[in-house]
Amino acid sequence: MAATYIPPHYRASLNLYETQAAISLIKADFEENFARALNLRRVSAPLFVDPNSGINDDLNGTERAVSFDIKSSGKTAAVVHSLAKWKRLALYRYAFHPGKGLYTDMNAIRRDEETDNIHSIYVDQWDWEKVITPETRNLDYLKAVVRAIVTAIIRTNEALEVRYPQNRCHLEQEVKFITAEELLQLYPALSPKEREQKIVKKYKTVFIIGIGAPLSNGLPHDGRAPDYDDWQLNGDLLMYHEPLDLALEISSMGIRVTPQSLQRQLAAANCSERLQLPFHKQLADGLLPLTLGGGIGQSRLCMLLLKKAHIGEVQCSLWDQATLDACAAAHVQLF
Repeated sequence: MAATYIPPHYRASLNLYETQAAISLIKADFEENFARALNLRRVSAPLFVDPNSGINDDLNGTERAVSFDIKSSGKTAAVVHSLAKWKRLALYRYAFHPGKGLYTDMNAIRRDEETDNIHSIYVDQWDWEKVITPETRNLDYLKAVVRAIVTAIIRTNEALEVRYPQNRCHLEQEVKFITAEELLQLYPALSPKEREQKIVKKYKTVFIIGIGAPLSNGLPHDGRAPDYDDWQLNGDLLMYHEPLDLALEISSMGIRVTPQSLQRQLAAANCSERLQLPFHKQLADGLLPLTLGGGIGQSRLCMLLLKKAHIGEVQCSLWDQATLDACAAAHVQLF
Protein backbone atom coordinates (compact mmCIF):
# COMPACT_ATOMS: atom_id res chain seq x y z
CA MET A 1 0.00 0.00 0.00
CA ALA A 2 1.93 3.00 -1.31
CA ALA A 3 -0.39 5.82 -0.24
CA THR A 4 -3.51 6.53 1.76
CA TYR A 5 -6.52 4.66 0.45
CA ILE A 6 -9.97 4.61 2.04
CA PRO A 7 -12.31 1.90 0.67
CA PRO A 8 -15.42 3.45 -0.94
CA HIS A 9 -17.93 1.93 1.48
CA TYR A 10 -15.85 2.21 4.65
CA ARG A 11 -17.63 3.49 7.74
CA ALA A 12 -16.16 3.30 11.24
CA SER A 13 -18.37 1.36 13.65
CA LEU A 14 -17.44 3.62 16.59
CA ASN A 15 -17.31 7.40 16.80
CA LEU A 16 -14.28 9.31 18.16
CA TYR A 17 -15.45 9.24 21.78
CA GLU A 18 -16.30 5.53 21.67
CA THR A 19 -13.02 4.81 19.90
CA GLN A 20 -11.02 6.41 22.72
CA ALA A 21 -12.85 4.31 25.30
CA ALA A 22 -12.40 1.18 23.20
CA ILE A 23 -8.66 1.81 22.86
CA SER A 24 -8.39 2.01 26.65
CA LEU A 25 -10.27 -1.28 26.98
CA ILE A 26 -8.07 -3.02 24.40
CA LYS A 27 -4.81 -1.87 25.93
CA ALA A 28 -5.77 -2.71 29.52
CA ASP A 29 -7.34 -6.07 28.70
CA PHE A 30 -4.68 -7.28 26.29
CA GLU A 31 -1.84 -6.19 28.55
CA GLU A 32 -3.27 -8.28 31.39
CA ASN A 33 -3.95 -11.35 29.21
CA PHE A 34 -0.58 -11.15 27.51
CA ALA A 35 1.48 -10.61 30.68
CA ARG A 36 -0.23 -13.49 32.46
CA ALA A 37 0.18 -15.86 29.52
CA LEU A 38 3.94 -15.24 29.20
CA ASN A 39 4.73 -14.62 32.89
CA LEU A 40 5.93 -11.04 32.36
CA ARG A 41 6.43 -8.16 34.80
CA ARG A 42 5.92 -4.55 33.73
CA VAL A 43 9.02 -2.33 33.95
CA SER A 44 9.96 1.24 33.04
CA ALA A 45 12.03 1.76 29.91
CA PRO A 46 14.04 4.54 28.28
CA LEU A 47 12.77 6.88 25.60
CA PHE A 48 16.33 7.66 24.52
CA VAL A 49 19.77 6.08 24.89
CA ASP A 50 23.45 6.82 24.36
CA PRO A 51 24.05 6.31 20.61
CA ASN A 52 27.52 4.91 21.34
CA SER A 53 26.27 2.15 23.63
CA GLY A 54 25.18 -0.23 20.86
CA ILE A 55 21.77 -0.57 22.53
CA ASN A 56 19.63 1.21 19.94
CA ASP A 57 18.09 -0.96 17.24
CA ASP A 58 19.13 0.02 13.71
CA LEU A 59 16.10 -1.76 12.19
CA ASN A 60 16.98 -2.26 8.51
CA GLY A 61 20.26 -0.38 8.86
CA THR A 62 19.16 2.72 6.94
CA GLU A 63 16.79 4.52 9.32
CA ARG A 64 18.10 7.66 11.03
CA ALA A 65 17.51 7.97 14.75
CA VAL A 66 16.18 11.26 16.09
CA SER A 67 18.94 12.74 18.25
CA PHE A 68 19.41 15.80 20.44
CA ASP A 69 22.03 17.36 22.67
CA ILE A 70 21.66 17.48 26.45
CA LYS A 71 22.48 20.90 27.87
CA SER A 72 23.52 19.76 31.34
CA SER A 73 26.01 17.10 30.23
CA GLY A 74 27.01 18.12 26.74
CA LYS A 75 26.23 14.59 25.56
CA THR A 76 24.03 13.48 22.67
CA ALA A 77 21.03 11.20 23.10
CA ALA A 78 19.18 9.17 20.45
CA VAL A 79 15.46 8.35 20.60
CA VAL A 80 15.05 4.58 20.56
CA HIS A 81 13.88 2.77 17.43
CA SER A 82 12.99 -0.22 19.58
CA LEU A 83 14.15 -1.75 22.85
CA ALA A 84 15.24 -5.12 21.47
CA LYS A 85 18.75 -4.95 22.96
CA TRP A 86 17.94 -2.88 26.04
CA LYS A 87 15.46 -5.53 27.23
CA ARG A 88 18.04 -8.30 27.20
CA LEU A 89 20.45 -6.16 29.13
CA ALA A 90 17.68 -5.28 31.61
CA LEU A 91 16.90 -8.96 32.24
CA TYR A 92 20.57 -9.44 33.14
CA ARG A 93 20.76 -6.36 35.36
CA TYR A 94 17.47 -7.08 37.15
CA ALA A 95 18.41 -10.76 37.67
CA PHE A 96 15.33 -12.30 36.03
CA HIS A 97 15.24 -16.09 36.21
CA PRO A 98 14.38 -18.55 33.37
CA GLY A 99 10.69 -18.62 32.56
CA LYS A 100 10.14 -15.02 33.69
CA GLY A 101 10.31 -11.83 31.70
CA LEU A 102 9.45 -8.18 31.35
CA TYR A 103 7.31 -5.95 29.19
CA THR A 104 7.08 -2.21 28.76
CA ASP A 105 5.47 0.56 26.76
CA MET A 106 7.82 1.55 23.95
CA ASN A 107 7.30 4.86 22.19
CA ALA A 108 9.51 5.80 19.27
CA ILE A 109 9.88 8.25 16.41
CA ARG A 110 10.83 6.79 13.05
CA ARG A 111 11.49 9.85 10.95
CA ASP A 112 12.25 7.91 7.75
CA GLU A 113 9.06 5.81 7.77
CA GLU A 114 7.08 5.89 4.54
CA THR A 115 3.63 6.73 5.86
CA ASP A 116 0.41 5.20 4.56
CA ASN A 117 -2.72 3.59 6.05
CA ILE A 118 -0.74 1.35 8.41
CA HIS A 119 2.57 3.22 8.87
CA SER A 120 3.22 6.31 10.97
CA ILE A 121 6.35 8.12 12.12
CA TYR A 122 5.07 7.52 15.67
CA VAL A 123 5.47 3.96 16.94
CA ASP A 124 3.86 2.57 20.09
CA GLN A 125 4.24 -1.06 21.04
CA TRP A 126 4.52 -3.47 23.91
CA ASP A 127 8.15 -4.50 23.94
CA TRP A 128 8.70 -7.75 25.84
CA GLU A 129 11.50 -10.16 26.64
CA LYS A 130 11.82 -13.31 28.75
CA VAL A 131 14.65 -15.54 29.88
CA ILE A 132 14.75 -19.01 28.35
CA THR A 133 16.95 -22.08 28.80
CA PRO A 134 19.07 -24.03 26.29
CA GLU A 135 16.29 -26.66 26.27
CA THR A 136 13.64 -24.11 25.21
CA ARG A 137 15.79 -22.35 22.65
CA ASN A 138 13.98 -23.92 19.70
CA LEU A 139 11.20 -23.40 17.18
CA ASP A 140 8.66 -25.44 19.14
CA TYR A 141 8.91 -23.04 22.07
CA LEU A 142 8.73 -20.03 19.76
CA LYS A 143 5.54 -21.45 18.21
CA ALA A 144 4.02 -22.01 21.65
CA VAL A 145 4.64 -18.35 22.51
CA VAL A 146 3.09 -17.22 19.22
CA ARG A 147 -0.04 -19.26 19.97
CA ALA A 148 -0.24 -17.76 23.47
CA ILE A 149 -0.09 -14.22 22.05
CA VAL A 150 -2.80 -15.01 19.49
CA THR A 151 -4.99 -16.44 22.26
CA ALA A 152 -4.53 -13.23 24.28
CA ILE A 153 -5.62 -11.21 21.22
CA ILE A 154 -8.70 -13.41 20.76
CA ARG A 155 -9.70 -12.97 24.41
CA THR A 156 -9.35 -9.20 24.18
CA ASN A 157 -11.47 -9.21 21.03
CA GLU A 158 -14.17 -11.14 22.86
CA ALA A 159 -14.15 -8.60 25.70
CA LEU A 160 -14.39 -5.79 23.17
CA GLU A 161 -17.40 -7.37 21.46
CA VAL A 162 -19.23 -7.63 24.80
CA ARG A 163 -18.76 -3.90 25.35
CA TYR A 164 -19.30 -2.84 21.73
CA PRO A 165 -21.49 -5.45 19.98
CA GLN A 166 -21.72 -3.18 16.93
CA ASN A 167 -17.99 -3.75 16.38
CA ARG A 168 -17.45 -7.34 15.30
CA CYS A 169 -13.98 -8.39 14.27
CA HIS A 170 -13.61 -11.95 13.03
CA LEU A 171 -10.20 -13.46 13.86
CA GLU A 172 -8.70 -16.88 13.19
CA GLN A 173 -7.16 -18.45 16.29
CA GLU A 174 -5.36 -21.29 14.51
CA VAL A 175 -1.94 -20.11 13.37
CA LYS A 176 -0.47 -21.14 10.04
CA PHE A 177 3.31 -21.50 10.50
CA ILE A 178 5.43 -21.27 7.36
CA THR A 179 9.07 -20.46 6.72
CA ALA A 180 10.06 -17.56 4.50
CA GLU A 181 11.75 -20.05 2.16
CA GLU A 182 8.60 -22.20 1.91
CA LEU A 183 6.61 -19.06 1.17
CA LEU A 184 9.07 -18.11 -1.58
CA GLN A 185 8.71 -21.56 -3.14
CA LEU A 186 4.91 -21.24 -3.08
CA TYR A 187 4.90 -17.86 -4.81
CA PRO A 188 8.29 -17.43 -6.54
CA ALA A 189 7.06 -14.74 -8.95
CA LEU A 190 5.73 -12.46 -6.19
CA SER A 191 7.43 -9.89 -3.99
CA PRO A 192 7.70 -10.60 -0.24
CA LYS A 193 4.73 -8.35 0.56
CA GLU A 194 2.66 -9.96 -2.19
CA ARG A 195 3.54 -13.39 -0.79
CA GLU A 196 2.37 -12.28 2.64
CA GLN A 197 -0.88 -11.02 1.17
CA LYS A 198 -1.54 -14.35 -0.56
CA ILE A 199 -0.88 -16.56 2.44
CA VAL A 200 -2.74 -14.35 4.94
CA LYS A 201 -5.84 -14.07 2.74
CA LYS A 202 -5.91 -17.87 2.70
CA TYR A 203 -5.19 -18.67 6.36
CA LYS A 204 -6.05 -15.34 8.11
CA THR A 205 -3.48 -15.77 10.93
CA VAL A 206 0.08 -16.54 9.81
CA PHE A 207 3.53 -16.64 11.38
CA ILE A 208 6.40 -16.40 8.89
CA ILE A 209 9.62 -17.95 10.21
CA GLY A 210 13.11 -16.88 9.20
CA ILE A 211 13.40 -13.12 8.70
CA GLY A 212 16.74 -11.52 7.86
CA ALA A 213 18.81 -14.24 6.22
CA PRO A 214 19.07 -14.48 2.41
CA LEU A 215 16.70 -17.01 0.86
CA SER A 216 17.39 -19.24 -2.14
CA ASN A 217 16.85 -16.26 -4.47
CA GLY A 218 19.66 -14.41 -2.68
CA LEU A 219 17.36 -11.92 -0.96
CA PRO A 220 15.95 -11.85 2.59
CA HIS A 221 12.20 -11.91 3.05
CA ASP A 222 12.58 -8.69 5.02
CA GLY A 223 15.31 -6.81 6.83
CA ARG A 224 16.17 -7.62 10.43
CA ALA A 225 19.12 -6.28 12.43
CA PRO A 226 21.88 -8.92 12.79
CA ASP A 227 22.54 -8.40 16.48
CA TYR A 228 19.37 -9.36 18.32
CA ASP A 229 17.23 -12.02 16.58
CA ASP A 230 18.64 -15.33 15.43
CA TRP A 231 17.58 -15.24 11.78
CA GLN A 232 16.68 -18.95 11.87
CA LEU A 233 14.55 -18.68 15.02
CA ASN A 234 12.47 -15.56 14.51
CA GLY A 235 9.41 -14.45 12.60
CA ASP A 236 6.51 -12.06 11.96
CA LEU A 237 2.91 -12.51 13.07
CA LEU A 238 0.38 -11.31 10.49
CA MET A 239 -3.40 -11.23 10.70
CA TYR A 240 -6.03 -10.52 8.07
CA HIS A 241 -7.44 -6.98 8.18
CA GLU A 242 -10.83 -7.04 6.51
CA PRO A 243 -11.52 -3.30 5.88
CA LEU A 244 -8.31 -2.91 3.84
CA ASP A 245 -8.19 -6.52 2.60
CA LEU A 246 -4.55 -6.89 3.60
CA ALA A 247 -2.04 -8.74 5.74
CA LEU A 248 -1.44 -6.63 8.84
CA GLU A 249 1.78 -7.28 10.74
CA ILE A 250 0.91 -7.29 14.44
CA SER A 251 4.20 -8.45 15.90
CA SER A 252 7.77 -9.39 15.13
CA MET A 253 9.61 -11.60 17.59
CA GLY A 254 12.37 -14.10 17.89
CA ILE A 255 14.82 -16.10 19.94
CA ARG A 256 17.86 -13.91 20.42
CA VAL A 257 21.37 -14.50 19.17
CA THR A 258 24.00 -16.48 21.05
CA PRO A 259 27.63 -15.28 21.04
CA GLN A 260 28.23 -17.64 18.11
CA SER A 261 25.24 -16.60 15.98
CA LEU A 262 25.93 -12.94 16.83
CA GLN A 263 29.41 -13.14 15.30
CA ARG A 264 28.13 -15.11 12.30
CA GLN A 265 25.33 -12.65 11.53
CA LEU A 266 27.48 -9.56 12.07
CA ALA A 267 29.98 -10.97 9.60
CA ALA A 268 27.21 -11.71 7.08
CA ALA A 269 25.95 -8.13 7.43
CA ASN A 270 29.49 -6.70 7.13
CA CYS A 271 29.33 -4.98 10.49
CA SER A 272 31.64 -7.02 12.74
CA GLU A 273 33.00 -3.72 14.12
CA ARG A 274 29.94 -3.66 16.41
CA LEU A 275 31.68 -6.30 18.53
CA GLN A 276 33.63 -3.40 20.05
CA LEU A 277 30.47 -1.74 21.42
CA PRO A 278 29.65 -2.21 25.13
CA PHE A 279 26.44 -4.19 24.62
CA HIS A 280 27.99 -6.48 22.04
CA LYS A 281 31.04 -7.15 24.18
CA GLN A 282 28.82 -8.34 27.03
CA LEU A 283 26.85 -10.53 24.66
CA ALA A 284 29.95 -11.98 22.96
CA ASP A 285 31.48 -12.71 26.38
CA GLY A 286 28.43 -14.79 27.34
CA LEU A 287 27.31 -12.49 30.16
CA LEU A 288 23.75 -11.98 28.93
CA PRO A 289 21.04 -14.62 29.40
CA LEU A 290 19.41 -16.61 26.61
CA THR A 291 16.19 -14.78 25.78
CA LEU A 292 13.16 -14.63 23.53
CA GLY A 293 11.37 -11.39 22.85
CA GLY A 294 9.58 -9.10 20.47
CA GLY A 295 7.25 -6.19 20.02
CA ILE A 296 3.48 -6.03 19.60
CA GLY A 297 2.12 -2.92 17.91
CA GLN A 298 -0.41 -1.15 20.12
CA SER A 299 -1.91 1.02 17.39
CA ARG A 300 -1.77 -1.90 14.96
CA LEU A 301 -3.72 -4.09 17.38
CA CYS A 302 -6.30 -1.36 17.97
CA MET A 303 -6.60 -0.80 14.22
CA LEU A 304 -7.18 -4.53 13.71
CA LEU A 305 -9.74 -5.05 16.47
CA LEU A 306 -11.62 -1.80 15.81
CA LYS A 307 -11.59 -2.41 12.04
CA LYS A 308 -10.17 1.03 11.28
CA ALA A 309 -9.05 1.95 7.77
CA HIS A 310 -6.23 4.28 8.84
CA ILE A 311 -3.81 4.09 11.75
CA GLY A 312 -4.43 7.79 12.38
CA GLU A 313 -7.88 6.80 13.63
CA VAL A 314 -6.29 5.17 16.69
CA GLN A 315 -3.19 7.29 17.35
CA CYS A 316 -1.97 10.89 17.22
CA SER A 317 0.70 11.68 14.66
CA LEU A 318 1.55 14.15 11.89
CA TRP A 319 0.39 13.55 8.34
CA ASP A 320 1.12 15.00 4.92
CA GLN A 321 -1.53 17.08 3.17
CA ALA A 322 -2.42 14.34 0.68
CA THR A 323 -3.29 11.99 3.57
CA LEU A 324 -5.35 14.65 5.31
CA ASP A 325 -7.22 15.43 2.10
CA ALA A 326 -7.92 11.75 1.30
CA CYS A 327 -9.25 11.09 4.77
CA ALA A 328 -11.35 14.26 4.82
CA ALA A 329 -12.88 13.36 1.45
CA ALA A 330 -13.88 9.96 2.86
CA HIS A 331 -15.18 11.47 6.13
CA VAL A 332 -12.48 9.67 8.11
CA GLN A 333 -11.48 11.58 11.24
CA LEU A 334 -7.84 11.34 12.32
CA PHE A 335 -6.74 12.07 15.88
